[in-house]
Amino acid sequence: MKILLTGATGFLGRALAARLAADGQTLVALGRRPVPADSLEGVEAVVHLAGERIAGRWTAAKMRAIRESRVLGTRSLVDRLEALALRPRLLVCASATGYYGDRGEETLTEDAAPGSRFLADVCREWEAEASRAEALGVRVVRLRFGLVLGPGGGALGPMLPLFRAGLGGPLGTGRQWWPWVSLSDVVGFIVHALTAEVSGAVNVVAPEPIRQRDFARRLGRLLRRPAFLPVPGWALRLALGRFAPELLSSQRAVPRAMLRSGYAFVHADLDAALRAARTVPSTR
Repeated sequence: MKILLTGATGFLGRALAARLAADGQTLVALGRRPVPADSLEGVEAVVHLAGERIAGRWTAAKMRAIRESRVLGTRSLVDRLEALALRPRLLVCASATGYYGDRGEETLTEDAAPGSRFLADVCREWEAEASRAEALGVRVVRLRFGLVLGPGGGALGPMLPLFRAGLGGPLGTGRQWWPWVSLSDVVGFIVHALTAEVSGAVNVVAPEPIRQRDFARRLGRLLRRPAFLPVPGWALRLALGRFAPELLSSQRAVPRAMLRSGYAFVHADLDAALRAARTVPSTR
């Protein structure tokens, strides 16, 4: 299968590109730049992962880049698909569980309504642009990623130095639900989606979300470091600007669509996922 992959130089893209190459797929790999029209010729599937990094302090310029790279970038891609005489059969587009906003204790399947914060608005617009491809006869899969845990980056990238220094702990109250997923399961599900009968929104998360304070405790235990130092909300807002409320949001998302599609998780257990992310040496 000839596959176009955007965001191929990013954390997820590098891992997926390696898997697709190992599987013998024909890969057209692009970074964050707009998709050239000639790169789509003969492509059977598009996996669209490109977007400005979320992590870091959110200034007005950063937030504009987050939105434009996702919403306008996806709009441009679908416009290019529309212009093709022979279109890909499949568009797999990244999104995030940030779609749901701050939902407290509510269990969130893919049918749940969107939230109202900045990232929720971005995800809603982002997914709407991707869904335009359905009218072109393209099967569209919208991947709502939780926190992706893997070696060399992802959600653990900014966390590990603090935790290894014994400075990890609850963020705010720590009661917020954190949906997480291993990098292996992100890659595995995207490969699964290339041929499985799955479409629409998919929560790409492990079966059991965890409260942030429990995530911190378990990561600290694996690292053999204390992980009880609380970070108050006001300190997060001072350091991260408008990104802080997103970190304090609670999203108890569950992978109903993944399980219904027949996908078998590689890492359903958080400790196993953290070990696979090379936070600590394997005990095997």
